[in-house]
Amino acid sequence: MICNKKRGLLAVLLIAFVLSGCFRYSFTGTSIPDDVNSVYIPFFADQSSGGTGNLSDQLNTALVNRFINQTRLQLSNSRDGADAVLEGSIISYANEPFSVTGEGQSSLNEVSISVRATFQYTDKEQAEWSSTFRGSDTYDTNENPIEGETNAAVEALNQIADNMFNDAVSGW
Repeated sequence: MICNKKRGLLAVLLIAFVLSGCFRYSFTGTSIPDDVNSVYIPFFADQSSGGTGNLSDQLNTALVNRFINQTRLQLSNSRDGADAVLEGSIISYANEPFSVTGEGQSSLNEVSISVRATFQYTDKEQAEWSSTFRGSDTYDTNENPIEGETNAAVEALNQIADNMFNDAVSGW
């Protein structure tokens, strides 16, 4: 009987704690500060001198989708109107043999992409972080190598976008 009363009291206390607002939880794994309402993600320039022609577009789309779909943030059209800024550039692109057959032919290639990025709150002078992010994926060179390279590049960019998003929101 006493055990049931303790459980009931514990349940009431837990519910009161959650409803009081002292406990913040977000289903996306992020808890955004109240004063951060918008993010500006300018075009990530492709300075890699290689790869498919639309790497920048694909990276920007992946980043915007993560911030808009997984947070309550609005996308800002300018740095002046934003509470946070995520900017950078694609600095390297490589498409190299990953696995070689007995005849010396490549059976798998690996696409590797590196992006240098900075995340900063606009009300602070110092950036929260400035890092290089890398992503890679392999594809079969014997099956439609052009589509394979494109798909591997998209997967590498998605890895980079995931890591950048996670680093940006992990401090929240």
